[in-house]
Amino acid sequence: MSRGGNPAKPPAASRFVAPLSLFMVASGCAALIYELVWFQLLRQVIGASAISLAIVLTSFMGGMCLGSLGFPRWISSAQHPLRVYAYLEAGIGALGIALLGVLPLVGVLYVAVVGYGPVGILFRALVCLICLLPPTVLMGATLPAISRWLETTRDGTSRMGLFYAANIVGGVAGCLLAGFFLLRVYDLYVATFVAVGLNAAVAAASLRLASRASFASRASSALALPSVYAHRVVYIVIALSGLASLGAQVVWTRLLSLVFGATVYTFTIILAVFLAGLGIGSAAGSFLVRHVKNPRAVLGWCQLSLAAAIPFCAYMICLEFPYWQINPEFRSNLGQRYLHDLVRGILAMLPATCIWGASFPLALAAAAEDGQEPGHLVGGLYAANTAGAILGALLFSLVVIPGVGTQGAQQILTLTAGVTASLMLWPLIPSRPGTRTASSGIASAGDRWGSRHAVFAALSIVALVASMAWMVPAIRGNVIAYGRHVALYPPTENYLFVGEGTTSSVAVSDNDGFRYVSVGGKIMASSVPTDMRLQRMLGHLPALFHPQPRSVLIVGFGAGVTAGSFVLHPGIERIVICEIEPLVPKVSGEYFAAQNYDVLNDPRVEVIYDDGRHFMATTEEKFDIITTDPLDPWMAGSAALYSIEYYELAKQRLNQGGFISQWMQLFEADEATVKSLVATFLEVFPEGTLWSNHIPIDWGNDFIMLGQVAPLSVDAEDLTSRLEENPALEKSLAEVKIEGILRLLAAYVGEKRNLAPWLEDAQINRERNLRLQYLAGLSLDSRNHQEIYRAIVQYRRYPDHIFAAPEWMERRLRGAWN
Repeated sequence: MSRGGNPAKPPAASRFVAPLSLFMVASGCAALIYELVWFQLLRQVIGASAISLAIVLTSFMGGMCLGSLGFPRWISSAQHPLRVYAYLEAGIGALGIALLGVLPLVGVLYVAVVGYGPVGILFRALVCLICLLPPTVLMGATLPAISRWLETTRDGTSRMGLFYAANIVGGVAGCLLAGFFLLRVYDLYVATFVAVGLNAAVAAASLRLASRASFASRASSALALPSVYAHRVVYIVIALSGLASLGAQVVWTRLLSLVFGATVYTFTIILAVFLAGLGIGSAAGSFLVRHVKNPRAVLGWCQLSLAAAIPFCAYMICLEFPYWQINPEFRSNLGQRYLHDLVRGILAMLPATCIWGASFPLALAAAAEDGQEPGHLVGGLYAANTAGAILGALLFSLVVIPGVGTQGAQQILTLTAGVTASLMLWPLIPSRPGTRTASSGIASAGDRWGSRHAVFAALSIVALVASMAWMVPAIRGNVIAYGRHVALYPPTENYLFVGEGTTSSVAVSDNDGFRYVSVGGKIMASSVPTDMRLQRMLGHLPALFHPQPRSVLIVGFGAGVTAGSFVLHPGIERIVICEIEPLVPKVSGEYFAAQNYDVLNDPRVEVIYDDGRHFMATTEEKFDIITTDPLDPWMAGSAALYSIEYYELAKQRLNQGGFISQWMQLFEADEATVKSLVATFLEVFPEGTLWSNHIPIDWGNDFIMLGQVAPLSVDAEDLTSRLEENPALEKSLAEVKIEGILRLLAAYVGEKRNLAPWLEDAQINRERNLRLQYLAGLSLDSRNHQEIYRAIVQYRRYPDHIFAAPEWMERRLRGAWN
């Protein structure tokens, strides 16, 4: 505005577009850092199940929707927009700091009150709303607030689109900064302080700018409010565009995590590319707004082009990228590996995301009228877009993918693009000969179509979109089974089952006489002898070492072999299985019934479909044995099940004299990752021990960590008697080449006091940093598991303070030991 108090001309306002754009970049950067931090903190409170993550996302985006919709109604347009914007940024920063202290307290209250039934789900939603609504409402108000500096002319709406693009560019920077540096090197607290610093800097700079740039107060009554009804088609289209874009993000993240490997770095790259496309598209759309006569027509053609861009992305991800393998010589080069993933992500997603990004500034121009109140215009469209995005994320993650799979989901996305294109383009087609719409911007006589031409044009659009939807390919079974390693396995395998669940994709296959179950592109369990031995030892070791086990909790079902091993122990009265993906027990229960002794049909069994950590935090039940066999630590989010806090929680859920057994992998891990795994477990269970599933102990890929509170004492003679009294148990061990107790005890590897020299520089995995997932993600292509195995086994000593046996049995045990 002019310093004389009269309304400023557009050139005066444009003087500050550059600094205001920088403000939006910094604001977007901080917002994405907060989003990643809050999602991680809330996962620790309400769990990581699909419904929990959906609740977190809904609360976050719902707050932004309310903020953008409510801002122009709550804050008078007479207020200086830059000063209001500064207060919003300062408020976001203050609430960001407050949440660091509030969330742990909320977690304590939540655990004390909530359970794991329907009431628990409602309480999860309440917790998220209480925590996330205040800061996200302020976030949602920032774009409408800063847009009030402009006017709703064509140039003004173009610059509003530029602010939107700048905000998204900042989001890309925040995503990369947090995912590859702040959270990897530091922790949640440092990341939060960086975001707060950005908010503070933006608030201070905005206040400084407000003191230099006068603003002529404009009474709300002097400005026309946007006519939502008159432009309802635009609002509907931008809402459907938001639905499609977030639905596509859900689908493509699921598919690309199969192809790239579901590390935290993969999710960072996918999110960064998606946001970058939106930012580039928004910038391009802002440019187009200034140069096109009819933004409605351009918006319609953009939506129609999505009908080609979505199937193109599906084709690249499902049929091409799985076989674009990086040269094995470069696998250990992290830069090469992530550049490879980045290029593939850009090629697949950039066309569609650019179009979605361009849609918002085009929608602004299509709905704008001179003299409108800018805050209402931007806030209304932004709220419609965000509301659609919320619905898209919920529908596609909880309903569409589990119902019709990713192929059906992408076909629905393609058809949605056809609907939005038709909504925008149909009014531009004259319905009678000799007429044309005044807003079409088409002046030639050849454009005066008759009704037949209009019908023909409509049918052509329908046929085009339908044909493009039909061309969307399905993800192949071998990609679900082997993910990033699909090119290394034969394509002729017999797939007994291929399906896509709520949280993961699952496949069961037969190969060379063995059966495999894969989850999320990674083999989780199999009937291969070494895997069978590992899975049964996870159950039989603690069940034999415990004098009288009555109750068992199994975290992670896999093939059900570990859960099934407890069926053979007659003293066990209750078996609780906790599995986050409902499809896994259903499938493994059918195809691995022989290996798991048909455990799901045992009357002692109860299956809880929830995050194992969340279940332990919210139940008061205690167990004699807990076995935990989660996803590999390099898979994003699973590091929470290898943390100090998780093991402390498990210790609280053990009865006196109880045991916990934990699988530990060596393959696809470097020494730092394995050290972190072992040191974190032994930090909570200092009397814990390590056991190998490879006998004799000269090589191996896995270990079993066995923990208990008191020092371990093993009576070999008593165990022998118990085994002889239970032929079914004896047979179960013999089937995996463990013939008798002496053979089982020979699998002992070591304990904390033996391994202390090797663990000196180990990094402890805590929930505030989840260091393990960043270490493991960097070592995904490591192939030095044998060197790590030998480095651990060199500390192996005969544990005469643990094993108690008669002299004759000890001689035999020492003989088996060597």
